[in-house]
Amino acid sequence: MTTRYNITLEQLTQHLATLNEKPFRAKQIWEGLYQQCRPLSEITNVGADLRDHLGDFLPLALSEVVRRDGDHGTTTKWLWQSERDHTQIETVLMRYRDRATVCVSSQAGCAMACSFCATGQAGFERHLDVGEIVEQVVRAQHDSPQRVSNVVFMGMGEPLANLDAVWAATERIHADMGISARHITISTVGIVPGMRKLADLPLPVTLAVSLHAPDDELRDELVPINKRYPIAAVIEAAREYVARKGRRVTFEYACIERVNDQLVRAEALADLLRGFPGGAHVNLIPLNATAGFNGSPAGNLRIQNFANALTDRGVNATVRRNRGTDIDAACGQLRARNA
Repeated sequence: MTTRYNITLEQLTQHLATLNEKPFRAKQIWEGLYQQCRPLSEITNVGADLRDHLGDFLPLALSEVVRRDGDHGTTTKWLWQSERDHTQIETVLMRYRDRATVCVSSQAGCAMACSFCATGQAGFERHLDVGEIVEQVVRAQHDSPQRVSNVVFMGMGEPLANLDAVWAATERIHADMGISARHITISTVGIVPGMRKLADLPLPVTLAVSLHAPDDELRDELVPINKRYPIAAVIEAAREYVARKGRRVTFEYACIERVNDQLVRAEALADLLRGFPGGAHVNLIPLNATAGFNGSPAGNLRIQNFANALTDRGVNATVRRNRGTDIDAACGQLRARNA
């Protein structure tokens, strides 16, 4: 199925040629869709008849099922349904005073089965295609008065399990929408072959590794793929990424009360990451509670003590303030509630 943000510029040019349109028309439409980031109906330097034709020929891939606004209107979450097969995915827009960040999904569902994640609990349906990924970013920009300057692949799915489509979308977001590669973050639970392949690709995107535990025994429970790619292999692949790209890697750590937030875990994590090239950065995230997991979010004091233990041992740590908790903004939650 060819959709509005799945078609390439070459394919668009070829199609317009069959309509006896001049080649510059394709460039006008492309710039309107991506550089100007307008809905097709608002690209007014193209005639209405051609816009109507392209609206039929290039339908949107996603239809809105649910939209929720939270955090006093600065966070928006969409539940979309694919026009192709009715699978559902989620996108989150986080607006700040002078910029905006979009968190996009790369798969419908997820096969990684992380025990605390609503998406992992729901299982895997399919990979998203390039158009479905790019469309999330573009339509979020349509809704944001601030420029979308950051894109994070931290929504539903494991991006490195769908790397071909994720990378093609990344190139379009970078080249055609003009978003800096350094402001595009691709997250992984530690798919080592994918991390190595990502290091070979040309753009210096930011890599985020969802670690969640400093030892294999606990990580096997929280992140089952650890049994295939244990912590030592993940850390080594992250080191290789830094060596190739010269970019700092972020380690994500969901803090679960009395499961992985003890000070002894912080000490073990510091030992693991001390001396990491470029300086490791740990992003501590209060757990987003889900119905399928019995754990609770670590309290603010416990998380701050964990962060202090890391920084005291030479590892940079920040505590992320969760946004959108009032609108089920954590990945998989809105879809689960609307199942």
